[in-house]
This record gives sequence, C-alpha cells and structure tokens, in this order.
Amino acid sequence: MYDVIATAHFCAAHRLKYLDGKYENLHGHNWKATVTVSAKEVDGMGVGIDFVVLKKETEALIAKLDYQTLNEVPPFDKENPSAENVARWIYEGLASRLNSDRVRVKQVEVRELPDCGAVYYE
Repeated sequence: MYDVIATAHFCAAHRLKYLDGKYENLHGHNWKATVTVSAKEVDGMGVGIDFVVLKKETEALIAKLDYQTLNEVPPFDKENPSAENVARWIYEGLASRLNSDRVRVKQVEVRELPDCGAVYYE
C-alpha cells in the first residue's frame, strides 16, 4: 500500500455558531488542507496517483471556499464551518472525484492555524 500526499491552501473567514466566546465573531484564517490518498499499487510510471492530478483536484474543490465567508457557502450555510466539518466536506468531495479500484482518499487534515486543526477519515 502506498500513501500519496498533497497540500493546498486557501483563505476564508468563518464564525462558529453556538460557541461561547470570541470565535462566534467573524474571523479569518489562512487554511491548510493536506490530503492523503492510498494506492494499492503503482502504475506503469511507478506512481500511485500523479501529484499534479491530486493537487489540481484538491485546489479545484477548495477554490469554492477561497476568499469566502464559509457561513455563506453550502453546506456551511446550514452547518457550522468548523475545521472538522470542512475536513469532511473536502474528503467527501475528493472521494467522489478520485476513488477507484486502485486509489482511495484516506484522510484529509485541515488546519486553521499551524498548531490547530482536525483530521477526517472513514
């Protein structure tokens, strides 16, 4: 089994509803999303999944969040745009695009700050 990793960044603001404290106020982050895809085997070129493809698909998905107020972007207009929920949203979006008999999205790690984040996996 092989794990292939790509990282992408986006800037977005959010407010965390139902949380007592300053984070209920609108605030922004330079978010970092690290995607791990597992491959059962490598292809004829010796790769599990092309880094360029993985990064392109990740960036295409998170472009929907870049420079946005997450609370206004579905599904976060109805659910809290926490790091946990953002990680799950990215995971599900990439899994629908990339999963095959040979490769599967393993996990997505989202960081709001260098020392704070969440990981989603199934």
